[in-house]
Amino acid sequence: MRDPYEVLGVPRSATAAAIKSAYRKLAKKHHPDSNKDDPKAAERFSEINSANEIIGDEDKRKQFDRGEIDAEGRPRFQGFPGGGGPRGRAGAGPGGFEYSFRGGAGPGQGAGAFEDILNSMFGGGMRGARPGAGGGAQFEFDTGGIGLDLDVNVAMSVSLEESVKGGEKRVRLPNGKELNVKIPAGVIEGQQIRLRGQGETAQGHPPGDLLITISIAAHPFFKIDGSDLRVDLPVTLYEAVLGGKVRVPTLGNAVELSVPKNTSSGRTFRLKGKGLPKSGGTGDLFVTIRIMLPDGNDAELEALMEKWRDQHPYNPRSGLG
Repeated sequence: MRDPYEVLGVPRSATAAAIKSAYRKLAKKHHPDSNKDDPKAAERFSEINSANEIIGDEDKRKQFDRGEIDAEGRPRFQGFPGGGGPRGRAGAGPGGFEYSFRGGAGPGQGAGAFEDILNSMFGGGMRGARPGAGGGAQFEFDTGGIGLDLDVNVAMSVSLEESVKGGEKRVRLPNGKELNVKIPAGVIEGQQIRLRGQGETAQGHPPGDLLITISIAAHPFFKIDGSDLRVDLPVTLYEAVLGGKVRVPTLGNAVELSVPKNTSSGRTFRLKGKGLPKSGGTGDLFVTIRIMLPDGNDAELEALMEKWRDQHPYNPRSGLG
């Protein structure tokens, strides 16, 4: 992945608040739900989230700035401790590690021999040292001593309907690979889907896993409140005064709500079992009445209200002091 500072477009001296602000702007701009015609939007959104996981976290940012972890949060191998200054430096090893080596090579331990040691090292952990040719040391390694984090983390946004009913979506990985992912019914915000063996690979190690973190996209009118849903229901002035049956949207089919006479704006009704699935049942849908006046000026309505004001005055704010 690119340098996280470059991804978020902030300098290395940026404050935590500046990083948070830059992340929010970019995440909103490149959210897949806002760029459905752009096949690369999900990839950019994933890169932005990954960058924020590094420099948006105080501890990880310090580790990255010190060179202890790379842009994907994996530890950098810094070489063997002790024993003189560096005599050479190699590039990225398996799994994205960077390594360096110190000290001179004895007879029979040139670049090829050292490369064998590194290959063994990345296949397992160092078990010890034994004398080699010319008094040098050759290292022996056991498997499992040095762990590589080969898991890949990506973000996936699903609609509220998809989170309830499940489905299938295509996800694009940082390496460009695309996979079809089955979304289980009832998935919740922040839940992870693990696809075993779909992560990165390194010689001598089993492949890592793909970890997909679910986020639920904002819905046009439903708001999530735990396992419950909330919705504002616009009603006319005459429906609020006279009462009547009003259609209410749900995640399934619309239902009719009986609005009593003289219902004030802000009054909330509960539709039992019309929320989200939960352990042992289903949440509820809370419907809040919002009285909406007609657009534009209406002389007849204004005249009626003036007459009502003069004949039936009342003050709903009397209790506010």
